Amino acid sequence: MASSINTGSYTSSTGENGSGSYRFALISLTSLFFMWGFITCLNDILIPHLKAVFSLNYTQAMLIQFCFFGAYFLVSIPAGNLVKKLGYQKGIVTGLVIASIGCALFYPAATLATYNLFLGALFVLASGITILQVAANPYVNALGSSETASSRLNLTQAFNALGTTVAPFFGAMLILSVASSVSSDLANASAEAEVVKLPYLLLSGALAILALIFAKLDLPVIREHDHSVQGEVQTHLGKTSALQSKHLVLGAVGIFVYVGAEVSIGSFLVNFLGESHIAGMPEAEAAHYIAYYWGGAMVGRFIGSVVMQKVPAGSVLAFNAFMAALLVVVAMTTSGSIAMWAILGVGLFNSIMFPTIFSLALRDLGPHTSQGSGILCLAIVGGAILPLFQGMLADNLGVQLAFILPVICYGFILFYGSKGSKM
Repeated sequence: MASSINTGSYTSSTGENGSGSYRFALISLTSLFFMWGFITCLNDILIPHLKAVFSLNYTQAMLIQFCFFGAYFLVSIPAGNLVKKLGYQKGIVTGLVIASIGCALFYPAATLATYNLFLGALFVLASGITILQVAANPYVNALGSSETASSRLNLTQAFNALGTTVAPFFGAMLILSVASSVSSDLANASAEAEVVKLPYLLLSGALAILALIFAKLDLPVIREHDHSVQGEVQTHLGKTSALQSKHLVLGAVGIFVYVGAEVSIGSFLVNFLGESHIAGMPEAEAAHYIAYYWGGAMVGRFIGSVVMQKVPAGSVLAFNAFMAALLVVVAMTTSGSIAMWAILGVGLFNSIMFPTIFSLALRDLGPHTSQGSGILCLAIVGGAILPLFQGMLADNLGVQLAFILPVICYGFILFYGSKGSKM
């Protein structure tokens, strides 16, 4: 059993197997990582836009992230069960269809100019993205040897970061720049809200096309993760549940604090750069600088996929967590261009954290991998809870001091990389 898991054996409808099919599957999956990175990063554009449209405070604006990432908490476990029954490929198609519907719901939300409807559309969209994550991350993890899983997942996550790098330009051009030409008084709230119609309808169409494509692809099936092959009740390494693995439980905490830190920083970037003592930028200009934050993550993941071929993944994770914490402290305690570039530089060290924590936490779970993936995706709810707390801190202490929250998060990630992942 152990050796077959490490080699990632599979079956396909063609009856073929080999590295060629793995390579084709990985190439196909990169499009999914790109799309959900693109969509998730658009929230960083939506927050300042809807904050202005509906005259929200920071705490109210963070409800955007609360509803989006709250879906991970509510949907991840059902999604894990769904993927267990349907398999990775059908799970991916289901996620794409639901995400497409969520994007389409932005049209009526914008027409009625109702903040609660925007939050509802975001929840449906995020539910689809959750199913995609539950299916695609462990699938990539299984398409090859366990020794190179972190490197492989970092490579595909680099395309996720490519999506987050491109999205700010897309959002600035089609949302913030258009909105800035419309009067911001309350009588024109409806006109300002409607600028999101076109970009989200385009995304809905793209996701629907991807769903059709993935429904037709012939992708490998991982035998060890296929419950129709092995039956319902399984024991692996003496364990009957993923929750019995300490490195999985601590990894879930790691995912919670990492996503919370990453989303908190990204959500406040436009407002942080708009502070008079930082850069004093207008929203549309500041949105372009978000690309440096996410672009750093993309570059870091490509570098990380190479480095982790030689250096233990846990060691790389601990180093990056220390550097990220240090840069946030610099951004908190300085001003001007130093503070600006310090906070943008965090993206470079964030880069390998999610895929590395994910792969370390799933190590040696065997047939409990889909359950473990569901638990880890559930922990992405950190992106809903921690930005809300940072919003409260920003309302009471100011935007700059509120960044103390990500510093604490990176402290735990440093522990997980150095010790927790080895338990």
